[in-house]
Amino acid sequence: MQYRRLGTAGLQVSCLGFGSWVTFGEQVGDQTATECLAAAHEAGVNFFDNAESYAGGRSELMMGKAFATLGWPRHSFVVSTKVFWGLHPEVNMRNTLNRKYLLQAIDGSLERLGLDFVDILYCHRPDPATPIEETVWAMTDIIAAGKALYWGTSEWSAADIRAAWELAERHHLRKPVVEQPRYNLLDRARVEREYARLYEDCGIGLTTFSPLAAGLLSGKYLDGVPEGSRATLAGYDWLKANLTDPGRNAKARQLKGVADELGCSMAQLAIAWCLRSPHVSSVIMGASKADQIRSNVGALEIVPLLSGEVMERLDAINPPS
Repeated sequence: MQYRRLGTAGLQVSCLGFGSWVTFGEQVGDQTATECLAAAHEAGVNFFDNAESYAGGRSELMMGKAFATLGWPRHSFVVSTKVFWGLHPEVNMRNTLNRKYLLQAIDGSLERLGLDFVDILYCHRPDPATPIEETVWAMTDIIAAGKALYWGTSEWSAADIRAAWELAERHHLRKPVVEQPRYNLLDRARVEREYARLYEDCGIGLTTFSPLAAGLLSGKYLDGVPEGSRATLAGYDWLKANLTDPGRNAKARQLKGVADELGCSMAQLAIAWCLRSPHVSSVIMGASKADQIRSNVGALEIVPLLSGEVMERLDAINPPS
């Protein structure tokens, strides 16, 4: 396992992380969740990602139970969670980054995770209705209270990230140090184009999610929708549309051809492709079985095989936009 700094911050995270989106509380129970964390940790993963909104808070509860069962020393792993969507229907408690919500949301997340602090707290989406200054002050105060060590953003525009960073710089507040965007061979424009100047100007690191495009780049959907897959889950119709899109599956089939020639799985090749980016601090893997993690970690062995010629072939499948 390799460890990379979170942009220009001092924190080092494993270049492969493990996240619980969709799986915890939706597809797997406590025992499988614990087995997945254990398998990731055994492979050298030290970064574990969650969010308040995943499975309505159940994902954080499950990860917290797994931490307690495994009994790892707190200094040995990095935990992140994300806040924005909220769990309560009342005004000020949903789809916001106002001060009232943020200062209460972090307490709820810590209680569910069974932790005194998270290493990284993300603002899960931007909130145009709340002044960025209010959000930056609240995140600064959460860090000052010792409830988080760093903060970042997820799926924010480059303009909003820069605005938050510059405001923090101007007022000597805590700056965002990391962005968590979607990034894979089929979804690459934001990381490679929109954010291009943030890396040097603001020192932003990336912990990217969906390296397999929610499973499409694993080849799982090449012959239809398997029973029990993400595309069959209630409330994920929007995801099913992407996973069954003929054009995207045609590109996935081309990826399979390259993977077969390299002697690896499609998933390993797709993850290795993400790891090649110099701006990616960690690629967050998802899994519903421990064996999937053990297999996907094999992507580390595929990275050296991505020669210039191979990268040109992969770029041809879905060129940079």
